[in-house]
Order: sequence, then structure tokens, then C-alpha cells
Amino acid sequence: MITYLAKLGELTLKGSNLHEFERLLYKNTKDCLKHSETQAAVTVRAGRLYIECEEGQCKNVEQVLSHLLGITGWARALTCNKDIDEIKKTVRFAAENAKKIRECKSFKIEARRADKNFPLNSYEIACKAASAIFDDDFMTVDVHNPDLKIFVEVREKCYIYTDAQTGCRGLPVGCSGKGLLLLSGGLDSPVAGYRLMRRGMKIECVYFHSYPYTSIEAQQKVESLAAQISKYGIQTYLNIIPFTDVQMKIKEKAPQEWTTLMLRVCMMKVSNMLANRVHADAIVTGESLGQVASQTIENMNVTEHFAEYPLLRPLVGLDKEEIMETAHFISTYETSILPYEDCCVLFSPRHPILRGRIEDAEKIYEQLGVDELIKESYEKRDVKHFVFGKEV
Repeated sequence: MITYLAKLGELTLKGSNLHEFERLLYKNTKDCLKHSETQAAVTVRAGRLYIECEEGQCKNVEQVLSHLLGITGWARALTCNKDIDEIKKTVRFAAENAKKIRECKSFKIEARRADKNFPLNSYEIACKAASAIFDDDFMTVDVHNPDLKIFVEVREKCYIYTDAQTGCRGLPVGCSGKGLLLLSGGLDSPVAGYRLMRRGMKIECVYFHSYPYTSIEAQQKVESLAAQISKYGIQTYLNIIPFTDVQMKIKEKAPQEWTTLMLRVCMMKVSNMLANRVHADAIVTGESLGQVASQTIENMNVTEHFAEYPLLRPLVGLDKEEIMETAHFISTYETSILPYEDCCVLFSPRHPILRGRIEDAEKIYEQLGVDELIKESYEKRDVKHFVFGKEV
């Protein structure tokens, strides 16, 4: 059997309800393995998550661990009995394997003794384990900038690993309620959804489609983004709202400089209905303060005025470079930059209003007379279900 060891993140700092977070992480891991058709045993204990599987299942297990929220890092580990001679042999074996893969001239041992009954302390374990490598000049010791780090953890048995992978950190999805994400085809909204999933929030998505002004390719692009973020949230639903009639009414009746802001207002109206339908606790957007005209503080205040649920903006203080960095990390960047426009850029005025006032927005919305069209759009929605990257 192959053993994978993952370090739990901040949930280990929880108090008397720690077991609830561990239970949820265990459940999420099992669900991800199930949806990726992987047979593996899962255990959570003492700040570690363990997955044991056959060799043929390793690729799927690593895919799950790469997207699992709630762990800070993971690695494929060698195991041995809690005997210093066996530990030294296993450490040497790990170093030899690493040297076959890449050039390693220096190393460092990082030891942790979780089992306090083990006769050697962490420093003594590191010293004796290191002797298995440097005594015959196989590698040199470098505690500051080594080519290879070898980790030794003495627990109910001894776990030895190299090349630890960075985890997604955060909290297990499902411990912080549910949010309705306004998912466009851009860079921002998938990152916003991911950031709240890292805080434990389940995410359901809504996309506004204005066919034929927005293409089928634009919708397929958003479906791909929903599928990708479902790998982190285990599953998500994408609600596709036909919004052409509403948008045409805005173009016809709203003052030109108000068209984009009125579109955001109408989106909030539909989102209120949908959030109620899916039992969401909040509405989530990818807005970043000052990024575009509709995202000035005054215009964001107008949008929030029409929301009947808390309006969360996890990217509000980030710039584009920071957003792009996360988009690369979660593999949505290449899809987001595909040249298919969403409905937000249609009929955009040359000189949009920058500092809209709530009282003006209320009057203009009343004059639009779009309540029935909004209700019709909501009732005509199409729903797609994505589970761990696949539509079902």
C-alpha cells in the first residue's frame, strides 16, 4: 500500500469543535475520492490526514490532494517501524530515490517526534538519521539552503518523505454556509469563488447569458470555469439566466451612462430570487474597488442597496496582478482570457456614470419596468451540475 500524509491547516487551532472540522475534512476527502473513482482508505488523527491506496490509484489521489481545501501540504510517504536503525535505512532509501530524479548534493533532515515515548528527541532523530547519508559522503549537510529536505515524523509509526507539495490551506468546504457566485467569463469571479471556498463556503453559481449578443462559446467558457472550481468545492450548480430581453429593455429606457450600473442592479434582483431558491446565505461577486467604472465605491454602494442578502466581495482590495496569480494557481487563467465577451461588456456606454446615487438608481429602475422580464428570466433558467470537474 502507498501512504500519503497531509498536514491539516488552521482548523487545528479550533477549540472544542475541532472534531467537527476534522469530520468535515474526512467527508470531503472521501467524496472527492469517490467522484474520482478512487479506492482508498482515509484517516484523520492528531493534525494529519492519511490516505492509503494501491499504486495504480496514486495519480487520482494526488489530484484530490491538489484540490483539497483545509490542508497546508501533502506528500507521498515511506513508512517504517519506530526503530532508529530502520529510520536510518528508510532515510537513506528516500535520499537515493530523490537523487535518481534530480541532482542533490546537499540535504537537511527535519524531524518531529509526536510520540513522546520514543527515546530520542527530534534533534537526536535528525542527527542519527543524517548519519545514514553523510557518513560516506553521499551528500553534504546544508541546514540553510539544501537541495533536498527529508522529513521524519515519529507517530504511531514513522513517516519519511521528501518533496512536500503545497496545499490549498483554508477550511474544509461546508463549514461556513453557502454563497451564490455571480460567475462571468472573466478572471475575477472564479477567483472570488475560490477564495470563499477556502474559507469553508459552499458555492453555487449564476451566469447571465444574452444570446445572440453573447455567443454559445461564451457560455461554454463559463461552464468550463464552473467545472474547474467544482474541483475545489467538490460540486457546484451553474444557473444560466437568459438575460437578452432585460438587457435590451435597459438599453432602450435607461440613460446611456447608467446602462452598465442598471444591468448590475437587475442582476441583483435575479440573484435575490435565486439565493432564496437555493438557500444561499450570501451573494458573492468578483468586484475589486476601482477596477472598472461600475466598481467605484459609490456604484458598489448602489449595487449593494438592491441586494437582499449580504454581498461579499473577496477581491475588493486586490489588484489585477494578485487576481491573475490566483487564477494561474487554480488553472482558470487560460480559460478566462479566451476572447468571448460576457453580457457585462455589451452596450457599454462610452462615459459610464462613476458616482451613482441610490435615490437616482431607484427612480431609473422604476422607470425601466423590468420586474416581469426579470421574473421570466429567472423562471427560464437552465441548471447544470458539476461534480469534481465533470458535468453530471
